[in-house]
Amino acid sequence: MGDLAKDINSKFENNRVKAMLNIIYTANWITSCQNEFFKDYGISPQQYNILRILKGAEEALKVQTIKDRMLERSPNATRLMDKLCSKNLIDRFPSEHDRRVVKIAITEEGLDLLESIPMDFNKNLLKNLNEKEAEQLSDLLDKMR
Repeated sequence: MGDLAKDINSKFENNRVKAMLNIIYTANWITSCQNEFFKDYGISPQQYNILRILKGAEEALKVQTIKDRMLERSPNATRLMDKLCSKNLIDRFPSEHDRRVVKIAITEEGLDLLESIPMDFNKNLLKNLNEKEAEQLSDLLDKMR
């Protein structure tokens, strides 16, 4: 089991400071694990999130709607979508009525890629928590926000 004080060789002035640093440290650890996992699929965690949003919507969505639904608000969401488009994982559909509006839809290739990714890929990140502990952690994070 991890120990933040040992991992970063530090002491903390109080438990609130330790908790905040632990959240940041753990978030970076999760991001690193996910980046490594998604390398095999040729996409980033943010691109996976975009594909997941589009699959769940079951219809083309405006770019802004996708940005609003993303777990990690990304100022470069348009660039992420450009990369997905170049990989033929999404399609762009300009509006006939307003050229400023573009809708995005997932392609068959995008759906196939999502099908190839195990749904429980994050399972190992929480393997040290039982169901009650996971619920408690989630509740505490909700309370913090």
